[in-house]
Amino acid sequence: MKGVKTVWFCNNCGAESSKWVGRCPSCGEWNTMTEEKVKEKKGRSTTGLTGRADISTPVPVSAIETADEPRIKMPSEELNRVLGGGLVPGSIILIGGEPGIGKSTLVLQNILSIKSRTILYVSGEESARQIKMRADRIGRPSDNVFIVCETSLQNIEEHIEKIQPGLLIVDSIQTIASDDLESVAGSVSQVRECASRLLKYAKESSIPVILIGHITKDGNLAGPKVLEHIVDAVLHFEGDGQHIYRLLRAIKNRFGSTSELGIYEMCQRGLREVRNPSEMLLTHTDEELSGVAVGVTMEGIRSFLIEVQALVSTAAYGTPQRSVNGFDSKRMNMLLAVLEKRAGFKLAAKDVFLNIAGGLKVNDPAIDLAVISAILSSNIDMPIPHSTCITGEVGLSGEIRPVGRIEQRIREAEKLGMDTILIPRGNLKGVDTSSYNIRIIEIAKVEEALRTLFA
Repeated sequence: MKGVKTVWFCNNCGAESSKWVGRCPSCGEWNTMTEEKVKEKKGRSTTGLTGRADISTPVPVSAIETADEPRIKMPSEELNRVLGGGLVPGSIILIGGEPGIGKSTLVLQNILSIKSRTILYVSGEESARQIKMRADRIGRPSDNVFIVCETSLQNIEEHIEKIQPGLLIVDSIQTIASDDLESVAGSVSQVRECASRLLKYAKESSIPVILIGHITKDGNLAGPKVLEHIVDAVLHFEGDGQHIYRLLRAIKNRFGSTSELGIYEMCQRGLREVRNPSEMLLTHTDEELSGVAVGVTMEGIRSFLIEVQALVSTAAYGTPQRSVNGFDSKRMNMLLAVLEKRAGFKLAAKDVFLNIAGGLKVNDPAIDLAVISAILSSNIDMPIPHSTCITGEVGLSGEIRPVGRIEQRIREAEKLGMDTILIPRGNLKGVDTSSYNIRIIEIAKVEEALRTLFA
């Protein structure tokens, strides 16, 4: 076809090449080049929207004025926390997650509660009838949310010009295609072109744009890496279809912290915010069982109590099993080696199963001591009291290392009705403990913790 050429794009970084190469010359990844057909450009334009060349003027750092960015508050406080306080005008947000995890539901139930601005919801996957059925299930009617089912970028721009929305939603970016390119929707060039055009619209109009994206089987966002560089914030909506909890994490955020976490519960009428996750992640029972320990963990600036469950049994087959859910399996093997070397417990010939209740995935090293306590509780078949919680990082020599935000962890345990907490020795240096109504036990070694819990 005249005016069409074949170009090779890198799936990882979006680099362009005139021929296939085994290794991308830009990012160095192997076997990431894909073939696409694009229209040849007649010439490079150096003019902006006004018809004249856009020339920037260098400005000294001291002359640049700064001010707090005004935020658009979303109805969901959990979403506001992850975003850093709300949506920034002119920002472009990318929300990714597995199919059916609730990305569209999360966005839809938020925008249906916004009455102060006109919202345009562009759907490239579902029909308007399907979206209306979801809105009826959520139970939030709205007259200021407009739904359009469209996949052409040019047509979407016409709808934007006509409606003049105060917030734009695109579900999903992989289904949108520009007529200026010959490649199909979802290709590297299409995703990059459509995201760049929407970014330009957001910055020039100061209208926030929320993009919903697919992820690959590896858990990464589909499309080139340049998509994540274009947007201002990347949010991952995580969860397990077998559990009711959903986690919203910020992977990238130019306007806030990336260590924040939002927790939702999937209900019949949509997603419900979990304001106090500690109460929901703990089992409320009067019977004390072995192999259960309560740990205090941190996600961002939030602290909450989680239940660590362990089961140790005699290996029925020749090779002992090691099974872990919600915790790093390599770290558990390290902790088992510490127990055998430093505390004298022989677990090499036993099966060890570990689970973090509620389907959560914990990366906080302060949960180490709770993991060890749960394993030993199951091994000797002695329960840990319900009102005792544990926090501390375990080193290779068996020492208990200090953890961050210890005061906040103690306050959370106190709020949940715990009467005893085990913490690393020296973690409360310079802290006035007279205001606490909880018994604080400081320990320095793994052996001390075991004597305290199972004496």
